[in-house]
Amino acid sequence: MSGQHISVQVAVLTVSDTRTAQTDTSGQTAVDMLVAAGHRVVARAIVKDEINTIHGQLKAWVADGQVDVIITTGGTGVTPRDVTPEALEPLVTKPIPGFGESFRYLSFLDIGTSAMQSRADAALCETTYVFLLPGSTGAVKLALEKIIIPQLDINNKPCSITALLPRIRSEIR
Repeated sequence: MSGQHISVQVAVLTVSDTRTAQTDTSGQTAVDMLVAAGHRVVARAIVKDEINTIHGQLKAWVADGQVDVIITTGGTGVTPRDVTPEALEPLVTKPIPGFGESFRYLSFLDIGTSAMQSRADAALCETTYVFLLPGSTGAVKLALEKIIIPQLDINNKPCSITALLPRIRSEIR
């Protein structure tokens, strides 16, 4: 498999009460970085910080057999309006705690103890990987550059999440 590239299909969801298509720098950064890495962004949306709305969009994309990975930006802090992890929770088949741990470690190196406020998370939901990122553009860049894009590369050693997709799909169905 070495040298082979597999393009995954990604949906990008921005969770924000204030961002629009014109002001969504974090969502656009995610799109730009994923496309530059050779992946296809097949859906993009902006929703308000409302648990039912977030859950509904995530559920629709998880049910869509064409979406391999969902990246969300926003709603992972500790304020009452930050409900993205709670919206995802009922859809989780397998949590991936190592993502949040790795992200907070890398964030700590960059922003110090403020990293502890992040509830960045990841999970497998049926056959779809979901990554919950903070809403800041810097956090999106960090997560994609240091963790997600390398894991989407089938050539990443010793393993990648992309290499596991066929096995996950065959065992679920």
